Amino acid sequence: MEAGLACKLNCPTWVDSERKSTAPIAMHRHRVRVAASPQFPLLSSPNRQRWASFEVSCSSFNNFPASTLETGSVHTPYDEALMLKNKSLEAEQYLNGHSIYLVGLMGSGKTTVGKILSHVLSYSFYDSDALIEQEVDGISVAEIFKCHGESFFRKKETEVLQKLSSKKRLVVSTGGGAVVRDENWDYMQKKGIIVWLDVPLEALAQRIAAVGTHSRPLLHYEHGDPYTKALKRLSYLLEQRGKNYAKANARVSLEEMASKLGYRDVSDLTPAEIAIEALDQIGGYLKEEGGMAIAGL
Repeated sequence: MEAGLACKLNCPTWVDSERKSTAPIAMHRHRVRVAASPQFPLLSSPNRQRWASFEVSCSSFNNFPASTLETGSVHTPYDEALMLKNKSLEAEQYLNGHSIYLVGLMGSGKTTVGKILSHVLSYSFYDSDALIEQEVDGISVAEIFKCHGESFFRKKETEVLQKLSSKKRLVVSTGGGAVVRDENWDYMQKKGIIVWLDVPLEALAQRIAAVGTHSRPLLHYEHGDPYTKALKRLSYLLEQRGKNYAKANARVSLEEMASKLGYRDVSDLTPAEIAIEALDQIGGYLKEEGGMAIAGL
């Protein structure tokens, strides 16, 4: 059975889709097919923005269905699309097919950025939380926490990462707590590069408060308005996990990016710009002697 799902990501706008799962999609092809073409003829007029459209088709393997966005389009300014493609070609020289695992606190944009990376690298995309939901009768992470507890969820998370670790050419959006177990690091580093999306806590709290906290089970322990609840819990989680995130092979600091680009706030950064920085950091890491050794080069 095949099922398709179409989605458009408007790159200048943040899309908080990390906790939104979809039905499993089973396909027969193994490769991710990406074609880039302008939406309309490129004009020289300075008032006309140029756009590129990435048409994407993803597939599953070994009866392990790809999750979240599997078929659809990503629309991004044409100049950003060219830069993304150029950066992806540079990174591919060093990646050698190794997977990319995105880590970071809830709401940091792992899924949104991960989809863009998978498109430009012709990788398959997976959301580890969505895969866990599929394995537990399709119920949400929030319900899993409620019915089975966090320890059960963490066990399932490790099982999912173990399955993914045997594959190459994947971009995986992990849950915020995936970094707490040592065995998870072993699985992610087996054939992968780990990238930390480091977002200021205030920006994360604003994002989460804007979309609601009901689907974030770890926020249920706090009291107050959505922003206050999110900020308190995120501060606690970063204190507990910060050293683990810092072990990632590459770090993408949105605060440093905003400063470098002259933006007033990290919310002005587009997902495409963050994906470009991620590719830049991955390439920089793999060019170093230690990174190249880990990548088997």
